Amino acid sequence: MNSDSDLQIAGDILEVPHLLQAPREHPATVAEFAGLARSVAADRSQWEHLVRFDAASRWYHRLRTGPGYEVWLLSWVPGQGSGLHDHGPSSGVLTVLDGALTERAGRSTRALGAGAQRVFAPGYAHEVVNDSLEPAVSLHVYYPGLTEMPMLSRGGTPNARCSVAEVAGVAEVAEVS
Repeated sequence: MNSDSDLQIAGDILEVPHLLQAPREHPATVAEFAGLARSVAADRSQWEHLVRFDAASRWYHRLRTGPGYEVWLLSWVPGQGSGLHDHGPSSGVLTVLDGALTERAGRSTRALGAGAQRVFAPGYAHEVVNDSLEPAVSLHVYYPGLTEMPMLSRGGTPNARCSVAEVAGVAEVAEVS
């Protein structure tokens, strides 16, 4: 008669390759995308020298691309905001790197300080604003890569669509009708 105490594994279980998952080449889960954002945020040498502040319009820079995802760096001077929008078919992770931002979604308002993260699914509509008196910087990871950003009216209906196109190697966001 066998019992659990009679069961022994001979040798090193880690030597059985079919039981081990191969390491992933790129993030595949929400937790891994949030982890990617945290690791980029922690290494200021990757992004800090790139940040620009523009009083006329929000500044953004595509920092990195990977298999099916993009990482964007955005800056916000006081008073700048995104307008109410969603991200089309993309999911995302928003991470505040410096300063503070306010996120408005539906009837809720969230204050997001440095280090705060928000994860959102496709179709999630929100507005992000710098309501503070200091500039802010945020990091955005999109999966799949951002292809559109429908701008919405306060009632949630589309009033414009922004498409993301690559022009001469530089990502550019343009409003289309």
